[in-house]
Amino acid sequence: MIYSAVGERFVKGHLRMSKDRGDEQIEVRMTLGEHLEDLRRRIIYALIGLVVGMVVALCFGKHIIAVIQGPYVRAMKDLGRDPELAFMSVTTAFVTYLKIALAVGLIISAPWVFYQFWMFVSAGLYPNERKYVLVAVPFSAVLFVGGALFFLFVISDYILSFFLGFGSWLGLKPIIRFQSHVSFMTNMMVVFGLGFQTPLLVLILGKMGLVTPRTLGKYRKHVIVAIVILAAVVTSPSPIDQIALAIPMWLLYELGVLLVYLLVTRKQPQGEQEES
Repeated sequence: MIYSAVGERFVKGHLRMSKDRGDEQIEVRMTLGEHLEDLRRRIIYALIGLVVGMVVALCFGKHIIAVIQGPYVRAMKDLGRDPELAFMSVTTAFVTYLKIALAVGLIISAPWVFYQFWMFVSAGLYPNERKYVLVAVPFSAVLFVGGALFFLFVISDYILSFFLGFGSWLGLKPIIRFQSHVSFMTNMMVVFGLGFQTPLLVLILGKMGLVTPRTLGKYRKHVIVAIVILAAVVTSPSPIDQIALAIPMWLLYELGVLLVYLLVTRKQPQGEQEES
């Protein structure tokens, strides 16, 4: 029901635009062509920001690689092994370098990319709701960057120590490819960054009147199960990173419930609060 309601609001919202003329607010309808043109423009702007972020990342590529390699180097040194990474083909190092630049460029340009996304989504909101986009953009960007850095500097050491230590316990010699390590690290950084969007999603649903603190509390157990399943799907088979993602997402969900109560429910008239 929530998804159908959101879809209906979104479609109807993109068929209209509001223009302010003094104290007057005039609503005009967007054609399908105008809607698609707005989408195309936002995508182009987001891609330009991503390219700029990639250029910056390329300029500091070696330093970034050293940071990404850090958890692997520390885990290997703890095992008393050589922490060197290998590459198996002539082009692997170059292609992987570009992939690092893409992932880091996405993190750098996250505020701009999320701004374009939320400006497109805001057309599906009522005029008095669009002001919240200005708050959602930096909040969303901070959450994404925070999630990526949380994995890189907090979680990755434990995960790599577990996997490499398990292989060593089996008596195996690790020969880790540079490309494989970078793919694992960057993919998990993006996963954690997206997972940290949970409180913003909950708050938006609350602002749209689709959920209330009572509803969120009533279905808390269902949400926790869904978070655990999602964490198991998007992470590696290791229970360590699954738990490492699921617990922050649950805590951020609780933060979202608190934000709905503080920013939505408490501002409602007393009668509506009791119904919520």
